[in-house]
Amino acid sequence: MGSTNWPATFLLTVLLFAAVPSSVFAGGKTLVLLDSLFLKETHSRFFRALKDRGFELTFKTADDSSLSLIKYGEFLYDHLVLFSPSVEAFGGNIEVSTITDFIDGGGNVLVAASSNIGEPIKELASECGVEFDEENTAVIDHLHYDVKDEGKHTLIVAESTNLIKAPMIVGQPGDADKYLFRGVGMTADPENPLVLAVLSASSTAYSFNPDEKIEEFPHAVGKNTLLISALQARNNARVAFVGSLDFFSDEFFSASVQGVGADGVDSSNEVLATALSQWVFKEKGVLRVGAVAHHLDGEVDPPVAYTIMEDAVYSIQIEELTVDGWAPYKAKDVQLEFVRIDPFVRTALIPTNGHFVSHFKLPDVYGVYQFKVDYNRIGFTHLYSSSQVSVRPLEHTQYERFIVSAYPYYTSAFSMMIGLFLFSFVFLHYKDPEKKNKEE
Repeated sequence: MGSTNWPATFLLTVLLFAAVPSSVFAGGKTLVLLDSLFLKETHSRFFRALKDRGFELTFKTADDSSLSLIKYGEFLYDHLVLFSPSVEAFGGNIEVSTITDFIDGGGNVLVAASSNIGEPIKELASECGVEFDEENTAVIDHLHYDVKDEGKHTLIVAESTNLIKAPMIVGQPGDADKYLFRGVGMTADPENPLVLAVLSASSTAYSFNPDEKIEEFPHAVGKNTLLISALQARNNARVAFVGSLDFFSDEFFSASVQGVGADGVDSSNEVLATALSQWVFKEKGVLRVGAVAHHLDGEVDPPVAYTIMEDAVYSIQIEELTVDGWAPYKAKDVQLEFVRIDPFVRTALIPTNGHFVSHFKLPDVYGVYQFKVDYNRIGFTHLYSSSQVSVRPLEHTQYERFIVSAYPYYTSAFSMMIGLFLFSFVFLHYKDPEKKNKEE
């Protein structure tokens, strides 16, 4: 009996694993494009950490003639790392449009730039709602720079207070954490709600060419100068732009950060780089919908159609990807909407053992509705679930026999009936006295 079901069981198992994208789990095939293979040595700690987390890294120079992201209509990699800021043209079959198609297909991209930024990286950033400054420019801060700076004040010290308040993206930074940054600045499109300002410069910073005299307004000034920005597309693909290639270097990971007039502290670059890469490559902040159910209160199975003013129960299971696999998501801000064209009911879902449950009364308006959960929080993948149901009016046997508000009408009707009866009785039995005397 067991040998008879074995092929079917094996096939079902294969199909289940094939249905789950490989990028959901930790690790994955990752293409790393470098300006020079020497970066493998100068940035070894970052790459070693990726390998330890299960990523399969393929290193190539950005102008390699054998480069390819797509073969036979399928993506060859789950993630892309661009540590090639000065590239003037990608090699092989890769172009900026190829990378944007990779993002549209759900791929994740980590980009590191520098003052020697080339047009392809600027064009890719522009496609994602981020605008880098011109080549040979740098972020300059005459008050928040490291004492090891060579005099141009381009080796700046960034503080954790300028980080985005999103632990899924940046981890749990301490108030005393400092970051070394040397590179190009960027700005974000204010009309693009998908772009996140992950790390901003201080209010005294600006972006300009340090070797030129300032005769025009800089590209970015103050906290509008972004050092790190990120994008989560509508398909949940993630892209991060870091204006400093040195930010990921072994030198900056192990450096001591000492601002002007401040004590030296260990650099927190490695901690932030690790948290950022975990978010970009979807090791954190990934949600999925499990079982969804709805039914009448007191029942188990959903009805063919609901009736207005009935008590309904809706439940949804939401899971979060962790190091140990999928686990129940814990939150108190998940909401349910019961929508026809506009929401008729909006109520909070109460977490219960990994399930989110809501009890509510259906509206007194019939039509076609949706149970809708649309959960969008910074740092998490967009979660959306909808179930369509019909809500019909009451059947003729379900209406109340007597309505309280109609009692005056009932009274008037019965009073007319009684009056008519009395009038008929009097009319039939009343005899005129004069006519009666004449008859006698």
